[in-house]
Amino acid sequence: MDDISNNTQDTNNVKEIFVAQMDTSSEEPPMSEWSSLEIEVPQENKKKLLYGQGLYDPGSGEVCAKYIAMSRSSILRHPYFNYPAVLDPGIQDALLEPEETVKYPDDGQQKYLDVCNEMGQCPVTSFHRGLLTDSINLSYYCVHPYGVRAMAEALIHNKTVSSLNLTDNFLNDDACYHLGEMLATNNTLKELNLSGCRIGPSGAKRLFSGLILNSGLKTLNLNRNALGDRGVEYLADVVERGIDVERISLSYNNISGKSAGILASALEFSNKFSHIDLSWNSLYEPIEGAVSLLTRLGESEELLELNLSWNSLYGEEIGAALGKTLNASNLRVLDLSNNRLANNAVINLIQSVRKTKNLVTLDLSYNPMAPQDAFAVLQKMRLKKVKIQNLLMDNVGISGAFLKRLNEIKKYKFRSNMRVTHGTIVEGYDIAGPDMRDLVLNRAEYLSQRKKKSKVDVALFVLELAKQNITIMDTKDFTAALEAARVPLDKDLIEEICNAFPGPRTARSTSINIQNLTEYVQRKWPDRKLPPTPPPEPELPPPSLVVKKGDKKKKGAKKGVKGAKKGGKKKK
Repeated sequence: MDDISNNTQDTNNVKEIFVAQMDTSSEEPPMSEWSSLEIEVPQENKKKLLYGQGLYDPGSGEVCAKYIAMSRSSILRHPYFNYPAVLDPGIQDALLEPEETVKYPDDGQQKYLDVCNEMGQCPVTSFHRGLLTDSINLSYYCVHPYGVRAMAEALIHNKTVSSLNLTDNFLNDDACYHLGEMLATNNTLKELNLSGCRIGPSGAKRLFSGLILNSGLKTLNLNRNALGDRGVEYLADVVERGIDVERISLSYNNISGKSAGILASALEFSNKFSHIDLSWNSLYEPIEGAVSLLTRLGESEELLELNLSWNSLYGEEIGAALGKTLNASNLRVLDLSNNRLANNAVINLIQSVRKTKNLVTLDLSYNPMAPQDAFAVLQKMRLKKVKIQNLLMDNVGISGAFLKRLNEIKKYKFRSNMRVTHGTIVEGYDIAGPDMRDLVLNRAEYLSQRKKKSKVDVALFVLELAKQNITIMDTKDFTAALEAARVPLDKDLIEEICNAFPGPRTARSTSINIQNLTEYVQRKWPDRKLPPTPPPEPELPPPSLVVKKGDKKKKGAKKGVKGAKKGGKKKK
């Protein structure tokens, strides 16, 4: 009862909110009023569209760690290990640890390419290939000065290249600096050719700085580098401290006697040069420096070859200093060509020639020496103590006595291999032209043998004249004899033959000496001789002057017989 009363109370308390009006008609609304057509179709998911096009990846399907409670016991793996932290990319090592050194092979090829790439320089293919050989030749190659740094760094640890040629590649101070750094480390390089690089004094200073620490370089070519006196001072500094270079070339460097004296002072402490080239410089002024250098070189035990050509050396003091240079115990070649040595300078020089022990070549070519000077030098070759085998005096005038003495010296056994050159004969000579006797006879022989049908032997003709005991013959008679023998010689040639073998002359006539002509023909053609003369026929008794009668009848009978034979009938 209580429940019923409660329900009735609830119904009484409910208020009407909405009362739907129901259409009781049986007709359906038109299609335009359908509610289903008013509902909008939801669009497709964008991620699905991108996934279909291959532009979106939903991932592995795992839940991100930030949405997972760390205390959840259902997690099979700790999120830290599922998503590890980012490792150190190298910042700590870059800040705290030293940079690792890259080890390159000994050939230096990879090092060269890396440095060129770092500097933005184009690598030189010839140099890159040459790093595997014993020599690299880049002469006249127009090498970029800043590209020398890469070459020098590639050669620092190279163990194969022993020769580097950079002739006529203009190098600046930076290139010389890197070459000096290379020389301080590289002991494999034996030869360095910088001829024509025009490094100047500043470049030489940077190059020589590394030369002190080098013990492998033996040949250094610095020709045509405009070093000047200042550059030679830098060289003298390192020479004094001791370098191992044996061959050095310093030609065309505007070196004067001032720097020569500085170099002489440095050679007092250390002198290992065996070959020195100081040609094409100006060592003649001031003369004191040249004298001190030549004197110092004479004390060297290593010097083998010295070239002092084209230095305008002259004077007695220079000659005496050169004489002291000859005292070098192992000197073999001394080139003094194209200087101004003459008179007393030559005399002072040759006084010490006998003291030389190993001098083989002495070159005095193109010096203003007189014939007497040349003869005095040749006189020293008669001494057995003098070991010179090549005496060169090109363009030096000589005398006739020089040639005679030269022929005498060549007959000596110890001068069998001697070689002497000289200029023209300027005094004491006789003009030796062609022998006219030989010329005219050769011409006569040619003309007489020219025609095959009428050949005449001139030699036999002359011998025939001599056989007739003719010694002197007039020119006209000689011409007539030639015409009679049909020898085809013209009048001018006959006249020249008479002039070549002249006989007595008068104001109106000339003659030819047949005896002299015969002697010369026999020496010129010794194989031509006249045929032997047949023996004389036996002499018959002279016929009797009286004729007998019987002989006449016999003669007449013989005539009659002959007449009968001719006529065919005998006379009654």
